Amino acid sequence: MTTLQEELKEGTHQNLQTAPRPEEDSELIREGRRVLALMALSAVTVPLMFLEMWDKVGGWVAWVLGAFSVSVFALAPKLLVLAAQSRRRGFVNQPLVVQASALGGLIGGIIGLVAKPGNYPTGGFFAATVLVVAYYTFSRWFALLVRSGSSQSVRKLMALQPATVRVVRDDQEREVSRGAVGVGDLVRVRPGERLPIDGRVVSGRSAVDESLVTGESMPVEKGKGDEVIGASINGSGTLLVEVIRTGEDTFLQHVIRNIEDARALKPGVLDLVERVLKVYMPAVLVLAALAAVFWIAVPAMRGDGPNVNRAVFAALSVLIMAYPCAMGLAAPLALVRGAGDAAEHGIILRTGQAFQAFQSVGLIVFDKTGTLTEGKFGVREVEELRDRDELLTLAAAAEGSSEHPIGAAIVAAAREQGLAPAKVQEFDAVSGQGVRATVDGAAVLVGRPTFVTEHGGRLGKLAERVTKLEEAGRTVVAVSRDGEPLGLIALGDQIRPEARAAVDEMKRQGIAPVLVTGDNRRAAQRIARELGIDDVRAEILPAEKAEIVRDLQRRGRVAMVGDGINDAPALTQADVGIAMGSGTDIAIESADIVIVGNRLDAVLMARDIGRRSYRRTQQNVVFAFVFNAVGVPLAATGLLYPIWAMVVMIVSVTAVLANSMRGKWSLMWSTLRDVARRQGSYPSPAAST
Repeated sequence: MTTLQEELKEGTHQNLQTAPRPEEDSELIREGRRVLALMALSAVTVPLMFLEMWDKVGGWVAWVLGAFSVSVFALAPKLLVLAAQSRRRGFVNQPLVVQASALGGLIGGIIGLVAKPGNYPTGGFFAATVLVVAYYTFSRWFALLVRSGSSQSVRKLMALQPATVRVVRDDQEREVSRGAVGVGDLVRVRPGERLPIDGRVVSGRSAVDESLVTGESMPVEKGKGDEVIGASINGSGTLLVEVIRTGEDTFLQHVIRNIEDARALKPGVLDLVERVLKVYMPAVLVLAALAAVFWIAVPAMRGDGPNVNRAVFAALSVLIMAYPCAMGLAAPLALVRGAGDAAEHGIILRTGQAFQAFQSVGLIVFDKTGTLTEGKFGVREVEELRDRDELLTLAAAAEGSSEHPIGAAIVAAAREQGLAPAKVQEFDAVSGQGVRATVDGAAVLVGRPTFVTEHGGRLGKLAERVTKLEEAGRTVVAVSRDGEPLGLIALGDQIRPEARAAVDEMKRQGIAPVLVTGDNRRAAQRIARELGIDDVRAEILPAEKAEIVRDLQRRGRVAMVGDGINDAPALTQADVGIAMGSGTDIAIESADIVIVGNRLDAVLMARDIGRRSYRRTQQNVVFAFVFNAVGVPLAATGLLYPIWAMVVMIVSVTAVLANSMRGKWSLMWSTLRDVARRQGSYPSPAAST
């Protein structure tokens, strides 16, 4: 299987951060076209705004700018929708602030057209509406660009199920659609095929890869009466399976529901910008009202009469100045920088919220197989009584004709040692037990220790060692020749070399590691002991993994590191889902962060980059509000023309951009170029119809 890492090395896999699917590209392209139209309108608006200040120009400029300010709402239809949704749900967010600012400018311009007060910047108010909406749409589009790698996990899960099923009815084999299969039907599954349904074996024997269910790298022997799970991969034998579950009751459908439930129940991460806006927006509205009241009440108290024109001007100017344009770019720009820094260390950021959440994570849940371990089943130990090479040579010769994964692993181990296979005269495989072979005239037994003893072989002093190896979670194969024991071959997975150091560093930083696996308890506890993990949950099903993560979230923010389909619901549920790059597509699509290099120490690197990205976002927020802290009070005086609000907006955006991209300007240009390149890769909606 080609890993994500290999694909990246070969250049066949697009960056998940900046390479969404065609349908996601379509949304980016549509929004990008709106951004271009609004920016073009802004480019015309700015000179017209200055032109209006020239006394020799008639009032037609104000009418043109008024038409522009109305048209921007048509170019940004989602603004009003999002603002209305925010009001209904009681949220104070950017769309609401933008709507207040844009409507303030529009109302201010209409007042100028109708009332025609002297020395009133009618066109300036209209221009403010255009520029506020244009900048907001750009920032929203840029944020969409950052988030564009949205999850396709459910769709990919459905794709695992074969579209057609080979059904046996009236002793006749025929292919039918999966939807036409009912409980009780008999389905034939040939070697190497993916099981199309959940069922029970009626006849045949085979080793079935159920790693998507348990995470166990070792295939499971299946024979008459054993249950099999749809989307598992059949080994070398042919199986006749009776269907026991269909539709919504199947295992994959349960996983799909678990993913959807996890997504729905996942605790939201309140964005820093939103937290600030919850305080900022009410303060702005209060200040706008106070400015209006001041210019009505104070002059009246002095006997000059209420200054209605100045009151309206001040209130509207506050609303316009209040929109922190730079705020809309604060987080996206910091995330682009963070994603670029992460990519240099083999880390792909798929969602923006992950970095914000990761810096406050207190627990990290680990899957075992393929995450803490390498996920590769192979020979790990050899216990020879006399000659190691002889032991491997005879075992490899006997297993040479076997298609079982254990046999393949033994043959591979002998080949790695440069051992030539001996000549085999006879061969007989006992499914799920072992093999009998005549090698160079000698009777050789290779298989389970019980298989060897039952067929005349002896273990002798190896019996005690068998027990210890099995307790350590190894799969043990005994080898005998003419009844005499030659030794043991222990197979299993291998702990990643950097795992212990990574776990120790996490604990040093105050992060509690938790091992949650579908593997058996002995294997899980062995790994946990070697890595220094105290909290172990073994023999856990996919739905239970998500429940464990949900339970742990009561104690604080939780990250989940996994690689398989069985991890997908938990990856979705966690505040931060982290997938190993060598894992399944489903795991990668369910995760927020992908570790391309498959190194556990990259998890800590991702956390460190997340912290820096979050600090940069905080700095950007401060920059944005420093300008507004000066500009909004000035606007309340009624002396600040809307044109100066636009100047402040440009300066604040420049400050945020410079802070985010200092030393890494190429990141932003490459991101924008990538979108432009993809825009040319897909047909336009008109062309596709």
